[in-house]
Amino acid sequence: MNSQDWRTRKKKSLAGACLAHALHDGYTDALYAFMPVWQADFGLSYAALAIIRALYYGTMGGLQIPADRALRGLSPRAALILSTVLASTGLLIMAAPFGFAGLCVGLVVAGIGSSIQHPCGSMLVTASYGAASRHPLGIYNFSGDLGKAALPALVAVLLPLLAWQPVLGLMAALGLILSVALVPLVPATPIARAAATGAASGRGRGGFGILTTIGALDTATRMGYLLFLPFLIHGQGGDTATVGLALALLFVGGAFGKATCSRLGERLGVVGSVMATEAATAVLIAATLVTPLTPTLILLPLLGIVLNGTSSVLYGAVPELSEGDTGRAFAVFYTSVIGSGGLAPILYGAIADHSTQAIGVLASAATAALIVPLVLTLRPHLGRRPSAAPEPA
Repeated sequence: MNSQDWRTRKKKSLAGACLAHALHDGYTDALYAFMPVWQADFGLSYAALAIIRALYYGTMGGLQIPADRALRGLSPRAALILSTVLASTGLLIMAAPFGFAGLCVGLVVAGIGSSIQHPCGSMLVTASYGAASRHPLGIYNFSGDLGKAALPALVAVLLPLLAWQPVLGLMAALGLILSVALVPLVPATPIARAAATGAASGRGRGGFGILTTIGALDTATRMGYLLFLPFLIHGQGGDTATVGLALALLFVGGAFGKATCSRLGERLGVVGSVMATEAATAVLIAATLVTPLTPTLILLPLLGIVLNGTSSVLYGAVPELSEGDTGRAFAVFYTSVIGSGGLAPILYGAIADHSTQAIGVLASAATAALIVPLVLTLRPHLGRRPSAAPEPA
């Protein structure tokens, strides 16, 4: 294989990983659009809806590590296709006339499928690009946001026209089509896994533990602020349409941040980039508490850039600190951030319930500020880059 063929193969692998990521993240967020319909059809309380969400979200998050361990002998092609087919099958079970029990079983099956995708896709990008994987991992991270924007919007358009079961069937069909499209893109050769050994392994685990903690705190900041943003906009005089606009502005900035902050990480390094983005996050979150509605709307895209952009820098550092077993490292990292995303709104909500909404918002800003000194402890663990994937002559 010559250099041109090798570069083409890397681009195909990245495209395949990004397509799978976009679909699975789109599935995850599209489920929210079905919640009001399920509440009406099955007579569910809000607590029951939360349990339904946990069936999918908890399965997806909790099985990241077991899925990586169980399927590491499979090729990226087989693993990503299995992941996508399982998730699509889960949606088909939900759409079948099995009632509420079928809905619950389908959510668990779909969650199992999506648990495979994250560590496998991240590992594929890392193995394809080697030492140059930071920016491609940022692109992979960004592709999930594209799916989160596209599929929920598609569902919102279709639900007034069709019953929810056919809409789920169409989503499942999209997944099955994509699983076929993955065949020419994703390599069929299993990825070799290096084992971590010796003192370097201990050093890497320490650095990786810090990185994972930072990832959890960064996600907590983001989810905490999102919990309060609609109420913040209402408090500034905005109506429901303005809340939608505010969320859109924040998400557009976030998507741009995920796509671009990985480049910032290459220029400033992980420590410098994270310090800059988290400090800006803390300041901008606090600023939206005191600005009127229009200036707040102007600030939200900027806040979105730093609020979401840090994650691309952190993802890009995982291979450097994984000490060889990058797939497992990504599985652990994703488990941490997904778990944090589930628990953080409960914690910040409790803080606000026992004080005020403003204190809850400031707590999320304080979490971002806490990361600034914490990331300094990561510096001794950095500087070693994963071996670049060799390019045949």
